[in-house]
Amino acid sequence: MLVFVVITTTYFSNSMARRLSKDEQSKMHLWAEAYRVIASVTAGNEAQNMALEIISNNETIPMIITDAEGNIFEHNNIKLPKSHQDAFIQEKLQEFSNSEEHPPIKVSFEVADGAFSQEVYIYYGRSILLKRLAYFPFWQFLIIASFMLIAYFFFYISKRSEENRVWVGLSKETAHQLGTPISSLLAWMDLMRSGHTSHEMVDEMQKDVTRLQKVANRFSKIGSKPTLEMYNLSEILDDSASYMSTRITRKVKIVKNFQREHFIPVMLNAELFEWVVENLLKNAVDAMRGGGKITIVLEEDEKTASIDVMDEGKGIPKNKFKEVFQPGFSSKKRGWGLGLSFVRRIIKDYHGGKIFVKKSEIDIGTTFRIILPKCEAS
Repeated sequence: MLVFVVITTTYFSNSMARRLSKDEQSKMHLWAEAYRVIASVTAGNEAQNMALEIISNNETIPMIITDAEGNIFEHNNIKLPKSHQDAFIQEKLQEFSNSEEHPPIKVSFEVADGAFSQEVYIYYGRSILLKRLAYFPFWQFLIIASFMLIAYFFFYISKRSEENRVWVGLSKETAHQLGTPISSLLAWMDLMRSGHTSHEMVDEMQKDVTRLQKVANRFSKIGSKPTLEMYNLSEILDDSASYMSTRITRKVKIVKNFQREHFIPVMLNAELFEWVVENLLKNAVDAMRGGGKITIVLEEDEKTASIDVMDEGKGIPKNKFKEVFQPGFSSKKRGWGLGLSFVRRIIKDYHGGKIFVKKSEIDIGTTFRIILPKCEAS
C-alpha cells in the first residue's frame, strides 16, 4: 500500500513539476521580451509600462543577466549570503548555464538611438515552489512511513497488553473453572470425616471428578478446532443447568422453561457448550450478589434454536453490551476473567452461532441470548 501511494504521488508530482517547469519557461521568455521592450529606444510608453509590470511580477524565478562576454550586471530572486557574494553569484551562474532544462535566453535590442545593438543573456533556474515540489514524494514517503511506524508501535503495545490480559484472564478462568468441583469435593471429604457416607455421596463425588476431567479437556481444546456431533440441545442444556443448580448457593434458584424430552437437533461439542452454559450461569450468580432467580428459556424456529439466560442482577450499561465479551472486561468487579471471551469464541467460531446481550437494565437484570443453527436429525 505504501509503495502504491509513493508511486502514485511521485507520478502526479512529477507531472505537475513538468507542467510548472513549462509554465516558468514561458514566463521567462515573456519576461525576456518585456526586458527587450524596456531596453529598446523604439518602444512607446504604453508598451514600456506593460513590460515594466510584467518584469515586476516575477518574484519567484531566480535569474541572472549577463552581457555577451559573460559579465554579470543584474540578478533577481536570489538570496545572497552575508559574505563572498560575488563568488556565490558566479556559482549560481555556472549552475544555471549547465542546466539542460533551462537554456539561456538571448535578448537583442538597439541602444544609442539605434546606432548599434546590444545582446544580453538571461540565465534562470527553478523557482522555490518547483524545487519543493520535486522533493514532495520523498517527504510524503517519510511522513507516511512515520505514521505507519507509530501505528505499528501502538498496535504492538496494544497486542502485548491484550496478550497479558489473556494470560492473566486464562489463569483466573482456570481457577474459576476448577473452583466449583474442588470446593464440592472438599465439602464431601468433610462429611466423610464426620462419619457421614452414602451411595449418593459417592455418586456426587464421582460427578465432581468427572467435572475435573471435563475442565482439563476443555482447556486442551483451546486453539484447535473441536469435533462437532449431533445432540439434543434440550438434554445438554438441562444437564448443565442441573449440575450448576446443586453447586451454587441455595439463595439462587435456576428455573428451566423448556422440556428435556423436546428434541432439538444441533451440532455441538458437548464439553465446550456445557462450558458456555456454566459460564453464563456463574456470571448470573455473581451479578445477583448471591440471591435471586435465573431463568433459562429455550425456543426454536425452522432453522435456529435460541437460548435466553435471564438473571435478576445489577445489570450492564448499554454502552458496555459489546465490551463485556472482550478479554478481562471488569474481571475484578465481576470475576468474569476470560469467561465471556471464551464463550463468544466457542459459540461464534466453533459452532457458527451468535451470542449477545439481548437486554439489560441497571439493578433489574440482564438477558444473554445464544442463537445456534439447527441440523437435520438422522
